[in-house]
Amino acid sequence: MSALLVTAAPAPALRLGPVTPEAYRAFLAARSTGPDGPSFLQLPAWARVKDGWHHQLVGWGPESGELTGVALVLLRPFPGTRKCFAYLPEGPVADWAAPRLDGWLDPLLKHLRASGAFAVRIGPGPAFRRWSAATLKASTGPGRRLADVLASEVDPLGTAVAERLRARGWRRCGGESEDGADAQPRFVYQIPLTGRSSEDLWTGLNQEWRRNVRKARKSGVEITVGSAADLPAFHRLLRVTEERDGFRLGRSLAYYERQYAVLNAEHPGRMKLYLARHEGEILAAHTMITVGRRVWYQTGASADHRREVRPSNALQWRMMLDAHALGADVYDLRGVPSTLDPDDRAHGLLRWKLGTGGQVVETLGEWEIPLQGTTNHALYRAFQAYLARR
Repeated sequence: MSALLVTAAPAPALRLGPVTPEAYRAFLAARSTGPDGPSFLQLPAWARVKDGWHHQLVGWGPESGELTGVALVLLRPFPGTRKCFAYLPEGPVADWAAPRLDGWLDPLLKHLRASGAFAVRIGPGPAFRRWSAATLKASTGPGRRLADVLASEVDPLGTAVAERLRARGWRRCGGESEDGADAQPRFVYQIPLTGRSSEDLWTGLNQEWRRNVRKARKSGVEITVGSAADLPAFHRLLRVTEERDGFRLGRSLAYYERQYAVLNAEHPGRMKLYLARHEGEILAAHTMITVGRRVWYQTGASADHRREVRPSNALQWRMMLDAHALGADVYDLRGVPSTLDPDDRAHGLLRWKLGTGGQVVETLGEWEIPLQGTTNHALYRAFQAYLARR
């Protein structure tokens, strides 16, 4: 009796290359639903926000079909060479569950190598682990970190994607260190909105948050949506915040003016500036970005004085309600630190966000790989050394 020979079906021919902004936006629009929709960092307009970078809009799919994946690729020239570093922030936008990951990832790397890239950094979309606010509140303590706490949920797709990338030579930025070396936050804070009423959101706030929102209201704090004309006031408050909280974003007023202009030119209302006034003075200002059914709180700033009237709590509550009214599935408060030590200065930011009743989500973080060739590997080592000295 002869044995039956079984062979794997050949992979369909792939078409990969530059796509028009219109085709790219149409692809994103068709997938901008649910909490896992495309990030604002993959918008075509984002390329115009980033000064000092070139960019490409790349798409792929079967020869006879529609696009199945796209990527905004930012290209940073390496001084003294014709080479560049390729960065896909929180991208590419692709089907990470597809069984043939190499079917589109290898052609993408080949395309980027032909474009002069010596190395590539990506930010895969799937989440990795989640912790509820209640779990983390009960787990704070001296020296404790997120890694010390059993996750409320582990995403099997995220685990599988991480294993597949490692097997193909990709390196997680910063290794397995919790704080990593990512340009984008590895740990973010999200408030699920799907299926919840505004009353549910209110009861989801802890007692301190509800008390502070009421205090702001009673004190006469007024929340409004500002305009480009209010960006200088926002930037002045941001400098005050940086000095008070000990961080430095290093972004100019021109950067925020450009961001506001290009994002809203691409889609009116995509970026909003919320202002909290008390007795006519702007005490806090926060920016919000919307893409499909995802909403992000991007950057917040507040004054050093009259903090007792709680303008930032009032701002966030209004922004949360507006996100809910827009039909968003998730309100993302962006990055949080990994420390659970209440004596650690950085823990204050996490504690503030925990009060909203959401969850910490660990993303897969950012991954890098040098491209084939002795010169590319040498440039990648030099690039790594440069980053280590910063």
